[in-house]
Amino acid sequence: MLLAYATSSVYALNNIVIKGTKFFDSVTKEQFFIKGVAYQPRGHIKDNTPDPLADPVSCARDAKMMAKLGTNVLRVYEVDPKRNHDECMKSFEDAGIYLLLDIATPHFSINRRAPEYGVHLYNAFKTTVDAFAKYNNLFAFIAGNEVTNDRTNTPASAFVKGSLRDIKAYIKETKSRDIPVGYASNDDEYIRDVIKDYFVCGEPEVQADFYGVNLYEWCGDTTYEKSGFKDRTAEYANYSKPVFLSEYGCNLVTPRGFTEVAALYGPEMTGVWSGGVVYEWTQENNRYGLVQVQSSGDVEIMEDYTNLLNQMAKTNPKGVKMDDYNEQRAPPNCPPMTKNWKASTVLPPTPSDGACECMVENLECVASDQVVSTVGKTGNSTLGVQLDTMCGIVSCGEIVSDGEKGTYGAFSFCSPRDKLSWLYNLKAKELKTSTSCGYNGFGQEVTPRRFDLQSCATIPPVLDKPADDSNSPAQSSSTNISGREHK
Repeated sequence: MLLAYATSSVYALNNIVIKGTKFFDSVTKEQFFIKGVAYQPRGHIKDNTPDPLADPVSCARDAKMMAKLGTNVLRVYEVDPKRNHDECMKSFEDAGIYLLLDIATPHFSINRRAPEYGVHLYNAFKTTVDAFAKYNNLFAFIAGNEVTNDRTNTPASAFVKGSLRDIKAYIKETKSRDIPVGYASNDDEYIRDVIKDYFVCGEPEVQADFYGVNLYEWCGDTTYEKSGFKDRTAEYANYSKPVFLSEYGCNLVTPRGFTEVAALYGPEMTGVWSGGVVYEWTQENNRYGLVQVQSSGDVEIMEDYTNLLNQMAKTNPKGVKMDDYNEQRAPPNCPPMTKNWKASTVLPPTPSDGACECMVENLECVASDQVVSTVGKTGNSTLGVQLDTMCGIVSCGEIVSDGEKGTYGAFSFCSPRDKLSWLYNLKAKELKTSTSCGYNGFGQEVTPRRFDLQSCATIPPVLDKPADDSNSPAQSSSTNISGREHK
């Protein structure tokens, strides 16, 4: 399979393509090794959303310093898609740096403890795709970062894989070029073998295009053999997709010497790994920084930066020529259910605003505005309390999902308010009294606009219009019914 992941223009970087399990420069035909840095300065925050790619002055300053390290990929964890990123993206492109962007953020992500995948997440992911797909130096999207991080929350992976499938389909349908979508995992000893296979098994449309491993095993002055890097390399020796270190740089011993760089870009690992991303650029409370940004905007180069610079200067990874490389590997079998792995291969449906709207417009009793505006006595969301209460009274089968069993209600992707409307209507129909839609003012009687409830769940999502992330998870089709962690 040969996929182009960047378009050409007068000022554009060369296209990067995937062939088999490796990245290649489409012009030079040389294998492309990621020499990356994680970039998420915490200081530039607006509307509670940190966005380092909306700070042109800092981007221009940092791009030049990163270029001295030989950086060619920047990993960013969170952006605000509504802001302008043109200047920052141009600064990094001029420095020869591609963007690896996480689309799931602390504001919009799948909760590993109570996983759901709904319309608000899908729309938020599409909005980020729409904002960045136009840039020549966009390298790839990461659909999830360490969502499943141990054996207690593996069902969450079914929801992440569902979102990965949908973003791939959205890009294919609406964008003029292919953009890969992958996953970044931690290195939990109980699940690392199965999760790496889970995300690349199945039909091509549900497979991750690449796999990243956040690996912090090389601490201090250890070796390739003692660190665990040798064992991890053996585990991926026959992997079917490109794999790289989506984070690395243990800081248990400081300053970091980055002696793992020699192994990562040397003959021990380049046959399997496509490079890696150092964590991270700026010094934060977690103390992984390469540089310290002062309040004045001046930058102090730390010893970690100098050590990384010296190690990177010694690297000269030897890859293969694209025309000489023709190996294609079959995907692995999907892992079976075990005591440590409980993610179904049956994925949740693609969220559809149209299906939710159809459902609500068929109802005679819906959740009122009051249920959103009222705060419960304990400070909890009244909407959440009402959902919990109603699920103890009527069946919630059509609005809940289970990533272990692979069962998903017809409207499990709808907003919380739409789900509550469904439950209110169920109970009201059961009671059939003049006050059955009261619910202490949280319910509202309406006249149905349509009478085709049985067909609502079959309404597909609309892909040929811009995503709208203006609605919060609490908002819904019901408002249209008149009187609806890092390190």
